[in-house]
Amino acid sequence: MNQPGVLSRISGMLAARAYNIDSLAVGATENPEFSRITFVVNGTEKTLEQVRKQLQKIVTVVKVQDFSGQDFVERDLMLIKVSTENGRRGEIRELVDIFRGRIVDVGASHVMIEISGRENKIEAFIERMREFGILEMVRTGRIAMLRDRTITEDLEAEEDWQLQPGSTEA
Repeated sequence: MNQPGVLSRISGMLAARAYNIDSLAVGATENPEFSRITFVVNGTEKTLEQVRKQLQKIVTVVKVQDFSGQDFVERDLMLIKVSTENGRRGEIRELVDIFRGRIVDVGASHVMIEISGRENKIEAFIERMREFGILEMVRTGRIAMLRDRTITEDLEAEEDWQLQPGSTEA
């Protein structure tokens, strides 16, 4: 639910059990009553099952969806500032085009690039930019959606969007 403290409770629960969050993104959904928290936790099937069970115990968690083994689309967004002092601005521009990024700011000795895509694309772009000199970089957490409408249909099927106290299902 879109309420203060939900992210804190979820991240605190994961930290208390020594689960490391590899990626985290939070944002509003099409329904202002809900936010979607997308995070990546790596572990064994047993570990992931424990994460799911613990999340379902949190009252303000409406639905837990595990995307592993399912067909989904994921994206990561990055801004990266790269040095152009070595006079190779044209090479950088070509790589930006190849990776379908955009130059969003140009300075006297650097360019800032925006790029989005799957994590492996972002990682490959970072590796190509290292030789030019990465000055600064920031990334969002990964976001993802299932290719089918399972989650949306499940929520639309409910007549009452309000949770009953202690309920973990919407």
